[in-house]
Amino acid sequence: VYVLNTAASSNVVGFRFGGGHLRRIEDSLRLLTGNNAGSASIAFSPNGKTLTVTERATNSFDVFGVQADGTLSLFTNTPGAVPGTFAATFALNGTLISSETGPGTAGGSTITSYAVQADRTLKAIGTQSTLGDANCWNVVTPNGKFVYASNSGSSSIAAFAIQTSGALAPLGRTLNAPGSANLDIAISADGVYLYSLNAKTGTVGIFQIETAGTLKSLGTAGDLHAGAGLNGIAAN
Repeated sequence: VYVLNTAASSNVVGFRFGGGHLRRIEDSLRLLTGNNAGSASIAFSPNGKTLTVTERATNSFDVFGVQADGTLSLFTNTPGAVPGTFAATFALNGTLISSETGPGTAGGSTITSYAVQADRTLKAIGTQSTLGDANCWNVVTPNGKFVYASNSGSSSIAAFAIQTSGALAPLGRTLNAPGSANLDIAISADGVYLYSLNAKTGTVGIFQIETAGTLKSLGTAGDLHAGAGLNGIAAN
């Protein structure tokens, strides 16, 4: 298990999980490119051989090699292919998929797929528009077929099919409740439902993932404290 420490001396640090306990791995702390790098997300590749961190302030990725004792190699830094790199996750085929807030123009958010090279640099495969604003997070279905991007600024969720090459094929977008500010999204373990954390309305959006990958809204649930700092969501 690796934890990302964002503020001040930005770094990652590792722990071993066993018997219900976390034990820190000796000499596992690794610094990022500099203080206040604006690091936002951390993800292991499916084969467990690399660990990737996104840096918002530098619009780049730090890719570490995972060594046999659980510690990390020095990172390789790759600039983002487009502006606004925020968060990244891996598809089952090893493709790294990044959410980008964009240059700040209306409808400027994007999603980009990358191939991880042998030297741990990243090679951009392609970029697609998410047809919305402030795309911060994305999530991949358990079967690795689809990825969804959360446009919190425009209260919508964009869908893409993940091709064998790692390229992303747009499937359109689904509108969320107006003004919901869906920050984070999560998918159930069976891959049937997608949930959005609607920070401004204090609700959870519920969507059914259809066979072709498109989303069907099933409404909202919950009575959370709107505007109270709601940030992340998980599902099982």
